[in-house]
Amino acid sequence: MNGGSTLVTVATAAHQSSLSLEVMSSRRTVSLVTLGCARNEVDSEELAGRLAADGWDLVDSDNGEKADVVVVNTCGFIEAAKRDSIEALLDAADEGTKVVAAGCMAERYGSELATALPEAQVLGFDDYTEISDRLDDVLEGRTLVPHDPRDRRTLLPISPAERPGRQAAHVPGHSGFEPLPDGVAPASGPPVARRRLGGGPVANLKIASGCDRRCTFCAIPAFRGAYISRRPDDVVREAEWLSGQGVRELFLVSENSTSYGKDLGDLRALEALLPRLSAVEGIERVRVSYLQPAEVRPGLIEVLAGTPGVVPYFDLSFQHASGPLLRRMRRFGDRKRFLELLAAVRAQAPEAGIRSNFIVGFPGETEEEFAELVSFLEDARLDAIGVFGYSDEDGTEAAGLEGKLPEEIVAERVERLSRLAEELMAQRSEERIGSTVEVLIEAELDDGTFEGRAAHQAPEVDGSTIVYGHGLTVGDMATATVTAALGADLVAETATDLPDAP
Repeated sequence: MNGGSTLVTVATAAHQSSLSLEVMSSRRTVSLVTLGCARNEVDSEELAGRLAADGWDLVDSDNGEKADVVVVNTCGFIEAAKRDSIEALLDAADEGTKVVAAGCMAERYGSELATALPEAQVLGFDDYTEISDRLDDVLEGRTLVPHDPRDRRTLLPISPAERPGRQAAHVPGHSGFEPLPDGVAPASGPPVARRRLGGGPVANLKIASGCDRRCTFCAIPAFRGAYISRRPDDVVREAEWLSGQGVRELFLVSENSTSYGKDLGDLRALEALLPRLSAVEGIERVRVSYLQPAEVRPGLIEVLAGTPGVVPYFDLSFQHASGPLLRRMRRFGDRKRFLELLAAVRAQAPEAGIRSNFIVGFPGETEEEFAELVSFLEDARLDAIGVFGYSDEDGTEAAGLEGKLPEEIVAERVERLSRLAEELMAQRSEERIGSTVEVLIEAELDDGTFEGRAAHQAPEVDGSTIVYGHGLTVGDMATATVTAALGADLVAETATDLPDAP
């Protein structure tokens, strides 16, 4: 794997401290720090479940609790995320604690990271099944031998149809479940390889890992591997377990949810899975993340828009709107096709929540192509818009493309598009004033004031809704009327709190 010099530079810039050895105590304690996406959060909860099952005590370092070892589940997606991961590792080492790097950056760089950052020991995905033994080694002063980076796509057959049961390596977050005996409630069934690290009525649920697409800017397939779906029964069983943990909303996560089931021989598997999940007792809402526009089928739109308990939420990975530029990204579609897709969605669900991310300054991007993206956003009426400036990623095809734009031009376009995005998101929120929304209450702020999310708002990325009402508790689904918009956020009141209520 190339790009080691970049990693060394980032690590050296943040290189501030070294670890001190401590005597291992009889009570083994561990703290898990999670960076990056919702998929990483699921992986951390797998590690937590495995460690708890083997007798480790999980402590919260954010609350000042001291742990024997801190495991940082790193993100290795883009340069900024890698820098954040290295800073988190060094911050943990500053406390004199033994530190272990896991997650995407650790998997992606392996021995390179171990050399660049001697403060931390490094674990790859294949160490997860023996995480307790690896941490015991760390506590006892044994140096772990980090793996050499490899392309994890080579660990599965090229043909998706040949992949089930052929994993040559561990796939994080893909726990299996034994069937429950008759009459046994989900919460009291067989133990699961997962332990929730946070409370609240919302939980991420992984349905697949990896990616078979070859976008020129993305390194994820190389270190996450080829696409592999979880078995539907396993997904449903985990949903039942989560419901027993007090979860009311399931957020389905993967690198590409629209490909779910292709390696199981069923391209419509997601359409079949969603009604099963929404029927799980205690689950109020099911939400799907990361849909590839080129793979969004009419049947999938119908299920997302018309299935009770499944929110009409469309997280569409457009990335740009210029057809020629998208081809250079090895992606499909253009402004016209994307607008047609949005019209098809809104024909079935006029109030659907729609979000997307966009890359600005991709190699060769002209002012005309940038203007086409601006025009698309002005017409698209998206609820949430993420804007990212292009940067080279180690091992990607785009890193070798000609036509790189100067950093100042990329930054200027990011600023222009971000300002426009904020205006457009605020306009879309204002369009919802006067409408009725169903808000999942996630926190009580003050007496009679609560915070939650409406159907068009996904966790952490799409804003939230402040609700004025009485008699509500966390986990409730409140019916409220939108009275104001604050950027992407909404303010709403329940019927008993509206001015003209009897």
